[in-house]
Amino acid sequence: MSNGDDSANGDADEDAEESAGVELSTDTLDSRLDDAADALEAAETEADLDEIDASLDDIAADIEAADLPEPDEDDEDADDPQAELEDRLSDLREDLADQRGPYAEDVTATVEEAETTLTDTRWTEDGESEAVAAAGDFGGTVAETLDADLSAEADDPEGASETLAAAGEAVADAGLDPDEDAEIIATLLEAAEALATGLEDAEEWDDLTVREQLAAQGFYDVLESENRKDYPAEWNAVKVYEKNRDVEPILTALERFESDFMEENVLDALEHIAPEEAVDAMLERAQKRDKQPVRILGRIGDERACETLHDFLGGGDVSLEKTTLRALGAIGSEDSTQPVANRLDADNPEVRSVAARALGLIGDTRAIDPLADVLAEDDADEVRASAAWALNQIGTDRALDAAAEYADDRSYIVQVEAEKAAGV
Repeated sequence: MSNGDDSANGDADEDAEESAGVELSTDTLDSRLDDAADALEAAETEADLDEIDASLDDIAADIEAADLPEPDEDDEDADDPQAELEDRLSDLREDLADQRGPYAEDVTATVEEAETTLTDTRWTEDGESEAVAAAGDFGGTVAETLDADLSAEADDPEGASETLAAAGEAVADAGLDPDEDAEIIATLLEAAEALATGLEDAEEWDDLTVREQLAAQGFYDVLESENRKDYPAEWNAVKVYEKNRDVEPILTALERFESDFMEENVLDALEHIAPEEAVDAMLERAQKRDKQPVRILGRIGDERACETLHDFLGGGDVSLEKTTLRALGAIGSEDSTQPVANRLDADNPEVRSVAARALGLIGDTRAIDPLADVLAEDDADEVRASAAWALNQIGTDRALDAAAEYADDRSYIVQVEAEKAAGV
């Protein structure tokens, strides 16, 4: 049983066969494809190609409509007439597309891409000259071929891009016909391809190795003749920059060199001089839970680091947590008082001890009562001694009184801190 669509399709198939005037057999369709191939070989104009294109469309419709033999499903090597015809048709369409043109639009498309490449690429000094020269050569060809009045020769990528824009506009406005002006278009297309090749060959910044880039930026200029020979030279350069407290080149080295050796030495330099300019770079590295960037943030003392460091508390990594608590204590922001005080209840006594000392360094009087509770109740004398030390650091009368109560404590280390509070 069929619906209306089936009937319509059937009528279309019949019409296709009737329009052909012959039976749509494999041999007939093959012969028509042969004729199309011969016509394509003889074609000389775009009009010829348009006519062949229409013929291929007709053949495609007839292949679809033809009742061709089906391949034997049980035989993997069986011929499939329809598939073979469609393959031939596809090849002819590709040959037809290859034979078209060239067109002026092919030239302008290449020029537009070159304009973007010129301005968006970071060139080396040599590469910039090469790229600008390539653009100038193309502009010269356009000016000569089309008798166009282009701007004066440019000396930078922006100016060269403007030259290309003017040249592309001249090509577009010339009204070049793909048949009558084929030689002119071919000349311009050849020049456009040479332009693209010239830009591709011009030296970009990313073509340089890290050392070549840094050398171009003067990174190694601080080295004297006696230490320039030492290996690696970048390590010696970092040491000089560290001595001079010149932070920017050190941060550049941290960003550019990927070796563990250089990263370790650069971080050591930053930890030594603790520059505020390194905060963002250290925050980025601290996200990886690396302890040295955390230590550096503590030495820098910038409160912007606190929020990030708070996230490292209570994560189960005792070593990282202790480093973080020390960093927060060194920064000394009262915003950290509560997050640090929460770690007075940590299971690990080392964490509790470092947390107590961090509260002492922060110096917030809100920590007096939690520290007094630790001094009174904690099972570890080391933790209690740290709490007494912290109360001494806070230094208010209430803090000192809370610590002084333990001047006769059974633990010597607690007693020493309590006696300081009592003024003994």
